[in-house]
Amino acid sequence: MSDEDLKLKLVKGFSRNVPHNRALGMKIVDMTPDTAVFELPWDEKLVGNPDTGTLHGGAITALLDGCSGAAVFAALTDLVPIATLDLRIDYLRPATPHQPVIARATCYKVTKNVAFTRAVAYHDDPDDPIAHSVGTFMVSTKAGNIKS
Repeated sequence: MSDEDLKLKLVKGFSRNVPHNRALGMKIVDMTPDTAVFELPWDEKLVGNPDTGTLHGGAITALLDGCSGAAVFAALTDLVPIATLDLRIDYLRPATPHQPVIARATCYKVTKNVAFTRAVAYHDDPDDPIAHSVGTFMVSTKAGNIKS
């Protein structure tokens, strides 16, 4: 097993065991050195509008955040703590009831202290998005590394 394969295996294991991700039922579909793909199955407990069965926006937010964070971990050369600094989401349409939502996130730039992501949530076609996000993540969040 290559070092890159081992790192991706560790990232998958970590992401799979985040309590919030597990509580929502998120599943890891794919991981590459800078991209993560997650699935959020439709679940009645995640419905935001009982009249329509549409998923709550908070569930979509959590999906995009978790997937984006996994993409950052996959892009890092060393597995260090990270934290979401900013996650800007455009909700473009409601998710279709009773269908899983897929998120694909890419970490396109990593600096010494910040990583940058783009992500999209969709059903079958990423060109027909439910939501789109851009995010920034603090890299190496240990308190001892913060300079005032």
